Amino acid sequence: MRTQLIERKLERHLLQVEKPGRYVGGEYNSVVKDWASVDIKVALAFPDIYDLGMSNLGIMNLYHQVNMQPDMLAERVFSPWLDMEALMRKQDIPLYSLETKHPLREFDLLGISLPYEQLYTNALNLLELGDMPVLSRERDERFPLVIAGGHACFNPEPMADFIDAFVIGEGEEIIVEIARVVGELRGKSRHEQLRAIAKIQGMYVPRFYDVEYQDDGAVRSIAPNEPGIPERVLKRIVITLPKPFTKFIVPNIDTVHNRAPIEIMRGCTRGCRFCHAGMVTRPVRERPVQEIMAAIDEIVQHTGFEEISLLSLSSSDYVWVEELAEEVNRVYKDAGLSLSLPSLRIESASADLLEKIGGTRRSGFTFAPEAATEKMRDLINKYVPDDQVLQTARDVYSRGWRTIKFYFMIGHPEESLEDVQAIVDLCMKTLQEGKRILGKKATLNVGVSTFIPKPHTPFQWAPQDTFENVSRKQRLLKQQMRRGGMHLRWNNYEDSEFEGWLSRGDRRLGRVILRAWKLGCKFDAWQDQHKHREWLQAFEESGIDPNFYNFRERDLDEVFPWDHIDVGIHKKFLREDYLMSIRRETRVDCRDKCFACGILPKFAKERSTTEDMAWECPPVTPISERRRARHAEIPLSAIG
Repeated sequence: MRTQLIERKLERHLLQVEKPGRYVGGEYNSVVKDWASVDIKVALAFPDIYDLGMSNLGIMNLYHQVNMQPDMLAERVFSPWLDMEALMRKQDIPLYSLETKHPLREFDLLGISLPYEQLYTNALNLLELGDMPVLSRERDERFPLVIAGGHACFNPEPMADFIDAFVIGEGEEIIVEIARVVGELRGKSRHEQLRAIAKIQGMYVPRFYDVEYQDDGAVRSIAPNEPGIPERVLKRIVITLPKPFTKFIVPNIDTVHNRAPIEIMRGCTRGCRFCHAGMVTRPVRERPVQEIMAAIDEIVQHTGFEEISLLSLSSSDYVWVEELAEEVNRVYKDAGLSLSLPSLRIESASADLLEKIGGTRRSGFTFAPEAATEKMRDLINKYVPDDQVLQTARDVYSRGWRTIKFYFMIGHPEESLEDVQAIVDLCMKTLQEGKRILGKKATLNVGVSTFIPKPHTPFQWAPQDTFENVSRKQRLLKQQMRRGGMHLRWNNYEDSEFEGWLSRGDRRLGRVILRAWKLGCKFDAWQDQHKHREWLQAFEESGIDPNFYNFRERDLDEVFPWDHIDVGIHKKFLREDYLMSIRRETRVDCRDKCFACGILPKFAKERSTTEDMAWECPPVTPISERRRARHAEIPLSAIG
């Protein structure tokens, strides 16, 4: 009856809002099962608008994995935009799933995706719109079990007051295990349910851990408060990547990324010291070319998408990238299919690769040099000399592409204005190469972000750069990069400050997040919606100094709020790498040399304990002799 009431209200009022297609469901390839005949119901929520959530591959993977189970269903939920939220509150419409219009409270399990910290207040808003208490301890077994996963959950503590359990690591397998436990324990107390959930490798239940703090505000200890709860929660990994998801739901409206993504490789071996994803997704796993080509064929048949995005943290490091590009070019050259490789590295994007991608439609290339001086490249462990940057630019422009996009970071430890000036100089040289080849048609788009130290990286000990320093560096860039054909974009410092608080925050930030949400904060990832003044007010009313989280260098032996979350990398390894950065020492690609970061022995031990079987590293093809020869001019010892 509640579902029918929701549908009637939507029919009557939905045309009052912008883009009603966000809220109706019924898309091609969506899965609608008979609610009454399915035992376990899972709602998968992305706490931002439909336009963004429909481009999220993680949600689609989980949707597919759950719906493959005959006794389960998965349905999608997104945050309504401001106009729709106002309508829902006025008309008493609870947040509902797109597939069958059931309210959130009628599901057994609610899984919230948290890929980045700016979604935290949206998650609270989503719970309240679903007619559920936002605090975990106020929800008993009458409510769906609320779990969260995604890269932001590798430091779950800021959201510990609101989420019942966190998925630490990869979700394709664990989502089905969690749903089965919830189904088996339906009607049992929430405590019993969570005790069972905590036994699943990769699941963190905050209420089973107590946190103590020192007088200076740093964490003293994080320890289990019940018997049988592990001291550290080891992340979950999928040893063999499942068959790529191909039956993408065709959205009702244009989305942010109107293309079909295929993950060709998971993990990265480069060891960039600022990169959270590169650390927490180890080890590397690669899909064979045949599997990717079969997936592309299915996507073309089942969706009609005209662009395929080949995803990974470093697409040109995928061992068979040239063979894959050549095969796509051969099969789809005359079909108008566009191939996107969004994560190319300058040092592994060869002229041959650019030539082979050239058979498909493409407007430009994106690279991330990140830094422009030898000092900064050594510090972040990403050494790409200027000559190689310029040669790659010549290779791109000479093949007819008009646009190159560069990403740089400012605000790294030990960075000077001279290092920022070097960014300007390198960009000017690059654009000059383009104009020499293409004339006025050549363009260079430059995005400059502000460095934010992240958990589980070597820079987790480092302070974040101050507003005064970053403003000075941004002024230099703005003044000197106003040239024809060059377009500069930078991020607002308040956004970086905000992300810094939440990235390395502890459990005490829960009351700040709650207060900020009550003050009207939501859609914090949207610049026109972020209310920085209200966040500062929430800190003040909570009695917490925000500068404590951003602007102090941590002691090398400090206990971090996330130290009980085990991503498989030794803290000792990260500490050594941090000290190496201070000495400006680099590490080579770990495909060439193992540095004993910890990922392999930890999982070998865990697997043999929990599954009574030995576990070995998934096979990773070493860099081929052909690829070595391609980079012969650069000493391997200098590549980070």
